[in-house]
Amino acid sequence: MIGLSNGEARLELRPELGGAIGRFRIGTSEILRPTPHDAADPRDCAAFPLVPFCNRIPRGRFRFEGRDVTLPPNMDRHPHPLHGQGWRAPWRVVELSAAAATVGFDHPRGDWPWRYSSVQHVELAPRSVRVSLSVTNLDETPMPAGLGFHPYFPRAADQRLKAEVSGVWLADDEQLPVSRHAGPWRKDWSAGDTVASAVLIDHCHTDWTGRAELSSGRGSTVVTASANCRWLHIYAPPRENFLCIEPVGNMPDPFGGEDRGIVALAPGESLTAWMQIAA
Repeated sequence: MIGLSNGEARLELRPELGGAIGRFRIGTSEILRPTPHDAADPRDCAAFPLVPFCNRIPRGRFRFEGRDVTLPPNMDRHPHPLHGQGWRAPWRVVELSAAAATVGFDHPRGDWPWRYSSVQHVELAPRSVRVSLSVTNLDETPMPAGLGFHPYFPRAADQRLKAEVSGVWLADDEQLPVSRHAGPWRKDWSAGDTVASAVLIDHCHTDWTGRAELSSGRGSTVVTASANCRWLHIYAPPRENFLCIEPVGNMPDPFGGEDRGIVALAPGESLTAWMQIAA
């Protein structure tokens, strides 16, 4: 575990646990959900990087530039592998200072048949944290790629979320997208709406403008992201003490149609994205 500080801001980084953030607080306020001391899974952490793709690939099967690929499940018995390989592997420390850290992850050819490297830079300011993520294709053929971030926020009964989006992908029982709905559905995030819900919220929203504000009587948190994070995935399971506001560069089932965010990286080419969380 790595500890960073800047003024009243404190952050714990867990490179050994998928490059995850373990905690981010300002003074006594927990901006992200803190990680239990005995956590062994990035899903129990405060945030983790998504590389080299985001969200679910149905049954792990896809075709890219004439190559058929099948990925094994990577989350319990869930049949659809998700979020790439970075969150399931340890990262190494590349550079470290009092308020910033850079960690890296190298992936050899395997079930994901491309060799690549990823670098994550975490920089703490007195009232915010900025996370920059990159992936570089080290292979000899073009590689598909999409980057994203998976932060967990503490939940409060009076929370409201405002995020300008154009629509939402409706999902089936396995949380795979089936059709796009234009405009608000159940919740009007563009106008600002309550987060509280008796049913599962787990949907990908389109044409996100790159800013989301989560507010309650305790204050507000603003999430911003790079322009290539065009989708905002909101995950708020009922009866849990957290919700996720995920800036992502590709939507679920990223190989299931055109303009779903996946880009082709030529050999030696890199893709970058960033997210900032400010209180």
